[in-house]
Amino acid sequence: MPGPEIRVRQASRLRVEFENQLPQETTIHWHGVRVPNAMDGVPHLTQPPVPPGGTFLYEFDVPDAGTFWYHPHARSAEQVGRGLYGALIVEEDDPDALPCNRDVTWVLDDWRLMSDASVSADFGSLRDLTHSGRIGNTVTVNGRVTESFEVHSGERLRLRLINVANARIFGLVFEDHEPVVVAIDGHPTEPHSPEGGRIVLGPGMRIDLVLDLNGDPGSQTRVLDTYYERAAYRLLDLTYASSPRRDRTWETPPRPLPPNPLSEPDLLTAEHHEVMLGGGMMGRMTHAMVDGQRFDARELFRRGIAWSINGIAVPQDRHAHEPLAVLRRLASYVLTIRNDTAWPHPMHLHGLAFRVIARNGRATPRREWQDTVLVPSWSSADIAFVADNPGNWMFHCHILEHQAAGMMATLRVS
Repeated sequence: MPGPEIRVRQASRLRVEFENQLPQETTIHWHGVRVPNAMDGVPHLTQPPVPPGGTFLYEFDVPDAGTFWYHPHARSAEQVGRGLYGALIVEEDDPDALPCNRDVTWVLDDWRLMSDASVSADFGSLRDLTHSGRIGNTVTVNGRVTESFEVHSGERLRLRLINVANARIFGLVFEDHEPVVVAIDGHPTEPHSPEGGRIVLGPGMRIDLVLDLNGDPGSQTRVLDTYYERAAYRLLDLTYASSPRRDRTWETPPRPLPPNPLSEPDLLTAEHHEVMLGGGMMGRMTHAMVDGQRFDARELFRRGIAWSINGIAVPQDRHAHEPLAVLRRLASYVLTIRNDTAWPHPMHLHGLAFRVIARNGRATPRREWQDTVLVPSWSSADIAFVADNPGNWMFHCHILEHQAAGMMATLRVS
């Protein structure tokens, strides 16, 4: 692991013949790709789950350039937690859209390992379901515990970061370097320095950086993960080769990437919806509805259900359920997501991309296009989009234990 990196050109057609060799049923979800609903890989909602030994043909056009990934959407907490995922890179139609010396992908994950290096089988523990999710004790880059990454003085790197971890939020600091963010969740943004110099990725998120490597030949510098203040650590070292790269110099900042063909929401006519995230330990959820029945928090926890969206909890893999909202095709919408819990939630919307237009009621400076928005505890985020892709689309927390314990819903575009 990770699985093979798939690279295609923007607007091309991707065809994947999938064979399930697991002892469990499963699917493939194409995270962040605006696929037709039948190709979205959600069991019982968009397709029948693929049984052991079964096959399924995924075939769709890829409209957007950018950094995406693929993973199962059946028993996700365990199947993703055991390493079933891979990068999907959609290259810009213009090969010179972002000149650089190298285009590199880092798939970031963590693992809960036993003393013999086997993966701990305690998936779905009540503590993970009700707290921060399954945080591991070992971090990997592209499937390996990596001590160093070799670079050359003078080169420009396009670095694609993908957070595939079940629950860990990464906050990367490149010491003695000034990374420039050029894309978030695959979609171009105005090139800018990350806030506080730290690149924060919730589970499911991707960020493309331009990194100008201006260290001295033979030197090395650290990449740190400082998101959890009391558990900061060195991810790896950037180790400079003894000889510099001389084939090209980079004296100008990176130019913006060409935009993807996204429909611009009309904020003047947009219909507004409130989305309240509730539950978890130290939360204020006293009850929730499950399959039309009301349960108090104690009974919910006994059933392994700990989270809700607008007071409704959807148990693990109960993908076929009544939609949270029915949206009119081609209409504009604004969702105000309020996190009324003690834990952050990376909220992922299938099939659509949205602009993050406000946080805690204040307009965002760049209105980034994303498909996964990290909403810190006791805070809010406003997202805006055009409902231009018909179908039933999952909307859930991408901390996979939170999804499994109820924080999942459907938006229907019809």
